[in-house]
Parts: sequence; C-alpha cells; structure tokens
Amino acid sequence: MSPTPKQARQHRRRAVPTDRTKNVTLWRVEASWDHRPDAPVVIRTSDKKHARRKVDELAAKAAYVIFQEHTGWDTWRTLREVDGAALLAERDAEQALARTGHPPTPPTYRPDAEDRHRTWLAWMDARAEGDRRAAEQAAREQAEAGARRRRLAAEASAHARSLMSAPAIVRPEHRQRARHITGAQR
Repeated sequence: MSPTPKQARQHRRRAVPTDRTKNVTLWRVEASWDHRPDAPVVIRTSDKKHARRKVDELAAKAAYVIFQEHTGWDTWRTLREVDGAALLAERDAEQALARTGHPPTPPTYRPDAEDRHRTWLAWMDARAEGDRRAAEQAAREQAEAGARRRRLAAEASAHARSLMSAPAIVRPEHRQRARHITGAQR
C-alpha cells in the first residue's frame, strides 16, 4: 500500500529545492477465471509493454483481464477490460464457421455489451431477423392502407348517387325543431 502524504513526509533539516515526489507510474493487471474466482492473478509492474503482453497472454488463457493505471495513493484507473473466454469462444466459432464455408468476420463488426458472448454470425442472424420483421410490418401496414383505400372507394361509389342529387327540400311544416329550445323561444 502506498504511503499517505503524511507518512511520506519525514523530518528534513534543510530545505532542498528539489521535488521529492515519488514516481508512481505503475501498471496493474488483474486476471480471474470463472472456474477459480477465489484465486485471481495480480501483476504490478512499471513496464507498460510488459503489462500489455501479460494482458494478451492471460486473455489467451481464457481469463477476464482488467488492465489498470496507478493514479497515486493506491488508487487505480481501469484502462481496458478483456473477456478472454468470450474472445476464445468467438475465435473458435469463427474457425468452425470457416470450416463449414461461411464468410469471415467483417472487419467493422464490434459486439455490443449485451451481445459480447455471441458470434458475429449470430449478430448477422439477429440483424436479418430484425430486417425480416420490419419488412413484414411494412407489408402489413401497406396491406391495411390498401384495404382502407378500397373500402373508402367502395363507400364513395355506393354513396355517389345520393351525393350527386340535390338535397331534398323540406317544407317548413315538416322541419324538425330543436328539442332543447323552450316554448317561449319557438
């Protein structure tokens, strides 16, 4: 554990005009496996390239790896998280698909958080299913609009004869009066 500022400061008799701040460039790699979550691997090093190599090595061993940077006073900032098991599963699935003759993974494919355990082919299938549903919905809406148009055209042709004739003249004695008007106002 890093010392606190108070612990790091010792008594000095002379004022030395130099910066005594310790260099805190440290990198930490934490790796854990699902089959042994109580035994994680923690690697602390000041060499960033070594830490990155270890991230790749541990991810290749199907570990969930967290790569962190030291921010001082025993606090760490996560730079990258790698799910090695998911990457291995995706690679194996891609190789199995290549053996069956499917095309390779598109270079623009980036799995989202909710589908990171799926292969790109499942992603493509899900996208095709969504497109199929959208096409069905559009066809259904188009059929409803066509049926509505036909119904309105049928109503218009049925009522066309009555709409073409002039309104019937109602004689004053047969005219209906409003029921809400009182007798004094008739």
